[in-house]
Amino acid sequence: MAQLIFLIVVICGGWMLYKRFIMDAQRLSSRKRREEQERRTGAVATLEKDPVSGEYRIKRDEE
Repeated sequence: MAQLIFLIVVICGGWMLYKRFIMDAQRLSSRKRREEQERRTGAVATLEKDPVSGEYRIKRDEE
C-alpha cells in the first residue's frame, strides 16, 4: 500500500512539473515573439489598453 501511495505522489509531482514547464515555455515563446515584432517594427514597447481607465500602458512581462 505504501508503494502505491508513493507511486501516486511521484506521478502527481511529475505531472505538476510538466505543466509548469509547458507554462513557462509558452510564456517565454510569447515574449520572444513580441520582442521580435517590436524589433521588426522599431517600436520601443508594446502598449495595451487598461479596461478600467481606458488608458494605454506599457505591457510588462509579468502579465
